[in-house]
Amino acid sequence: MEKPSPREPSPDDTLSASELDAIARRAVTRTFPKNTVVVSEGDKTDSLYILVAGRVKIFVSDEKGKEIVLNEAGPGEYFGEMVLDEGPRSASVMTLEQTRFLVVPKGDFKDFAMRSPEFSLHLVRKLIRRVRALTDNVKSLALMDVYGRVARMLLELAVERDGALVIESRPTQQDMASRVGASREMVNKILKDLTEGGYITVDRDRITIARTLPRAW
Repeated sequence: MEKPSPREPSPDDTLSASELDAIARRAVTRTFPKNTVVVSEGDKTDSLYILVAGRVKIFVSDEKGKEIVLNEAGPGEYFGEMVLDEGPRSASVMTLEQTRFLVVPKGDFKDFAMRSPEFSLHLVRKLIRRVRALTDNVKSLALMDVYGRVARMLLELAVERDGALVIESRPTQQDMASRVGASREMVNKILKDLTEGGYITVDRDRITIARTLPRAW
């Protein structure tokens, strides 16, 4: 199975040091503990959030509490850029560890975007990448079976370390299930089968892809 885009953020997802310094002058710093919902789907959009330290997950959910994780983000990445259309938040964001943000009010963000063509182009590229990623996710949910979605997720989360593909800070099985739109029990079975087949090794805090994952299971 071919490896998709790497987990580590593209330069198009993160702000450069100069961009961060410029926009930080208009921001206030806020810190949230682990497992805090920073913004909720449907909330009024009023600020841009830039991650300085920590990690968050971006997800949508229904009235019964079922979640689909859209993405994770780390230092240098940001969310809330759709504040520009003044619509409600399209997703919720929760901290995965203690996380520090620069919070830029809507008015200051609009002014900065208008005065900084370089940042505006950066923002356009980021939105294009997001559309491509969401298109791939919809395609995966519609056309792949559960195993295909789990295998694709493992490859997306993995980074290369000393010649091996490694998923660091291993997500829980429930987090993985939320990502692929399946039950935790089904994800557990697939991981167990892949482990017994020698395709992956699962440690307390990481997963290592030891062999090329099969195309089907």
